[in-house]
Amino acid sequence: MAEENENIDSSPISDFQLERRNSLEKHLLTRPDAQDLKDRHILLDTNVAPSLQATRESLTRNRTSDNLKKNLERRPDREVLVERNILPSLTAAPALQANAKELEKHMRADSLEHKIQNRPQPEELISQGILSVDEDPRNPI
Repeated sequence: MAEENENIDSSPISDFQLERRNSLEKHLLTRPDAQDLKDRHILLDTNVAPSLQATRESLTRNRTSDNLKKNLERRPDREVLVERNILPSLTAAPALQANAKELEKHMRADSLEHKIQNRPQPEELISQGILSVDEDPRNPI
């Protein structure tokens, strides 16, 4: 029996209650304020009665869903977006589209460079009647 009495905690309960109360006070001092909880979307930022908050959230969610459905129905087709140059007209696989776009850019640059190097001289354009002598870009005005 003596061993059992040694294992039994005989400290007063009031010490435990005091320690627990201090712990609760410490946690209450460090808890975030209401505005912080609203900013982190933990508390609802509303002035509606708590009994109506769930209904209000449901109505807001339904309204947003309805607007989204309506806008998706009015969304233009892919072909229209390609014609307006909003979407790329590339038909390559998604993994290759970046490379295809880069290749197209380099091909366009090479083509322009080739055309600039092979453009006719002003003398040729004047002799063909495309430019007049007054329009010669080499003569300052």
